[in-house]
Amino acid sequence: QVQLVESGGGLVQAGGSLRVSCTASGRTFSRYAMGWFRQAPGKEREFVAAISWSGIIYYIDSVKGRFTISRDNAKNTVYLQMNSLRPEDTAVYYCAADLEWGALRYYSGSLDYWGQGTRVTVSS
Repeated sequence: QVQLVESGGGLVQAGGSLRVSCTASGRTFSRYAMGWFRQAPGKEREFVAAISWSGIIYYIDSVKGRFTISRDNAKNTVYLQMNSLRPEDTAVYYCAADLEWGALRYYSGSLDYWGQGTRVTVSS
């Protein structure tokens, strides 16, 4: 069993930066692919970025060049550094974990574990 706890959300002005973190319980964190998703008000949850256990990384086009996902296996933590934030980035950000990279990379609604989410609000 893995528990995921996000932190670091908040309010930031457009153009600003924020880093959200997700810390996992358990001793098998390094085996999991990790991902970040977001859900804006009235919209479906969408994939944002993912990193495999070996360091393969994938982003959606709208965040490429602005967001950076990374992981620290010694700290059981995955990060999402968000720069040049835009009002349309406003959402609840969730981290997720899955043993299968493909399940994150080609997200279809089912993953092994989810965090509770952290809210990011970008003001214009």
